Amino acid sequence: MSAFARWGRFNLVGMVGVVVQLSALALFNRTAPGHYLAATAAAVELTLLHNFAWHFGYTWRGRVGHDGLAIALLRFHLANGLLSLTGNLALMRVLVQVAHVRVILANGVAIVCCALVNFCLSEKWVFMAQDTAA
Repeated sequence: MSAFARWGRFNLVGMVGVVVQLSALALFNRTAPGHYLAATAAAVELTLLHNFAWHFGYTWRGRVGHDGLAIALLRFHLANGLLSLTGNLALMRVLVQVAHVRVILANGVAIVCCALVNFCLSEKWVFMAQDTAA
């Protein structure tokens, strides 16, 4: 599959992930008002698990064998998860507290900012092609 086609799949999964994350954030923020950073962290983790499942089975299907599932999940959390969590939390704090942007809009901006770096990390490290040489 070409990198362009994979980028399209990545963004399709990402768009669904945005809906998952923003919906979860809205729910978490409504049930625990005033704790938007904790709500953001929980929404990001839920979305990470959602996106990993789809990337493993759709975007990068066949790149990682089922025996490498745990390693790929660990890499996904270390790369995409760490970037998404720290990027989202840092940008949320600045956008909400300093720029006074509404929580949901601020989170949408944070998601877009992290997308390209997450794709590159996934392509080159998380779901890197398996070495088929024996």
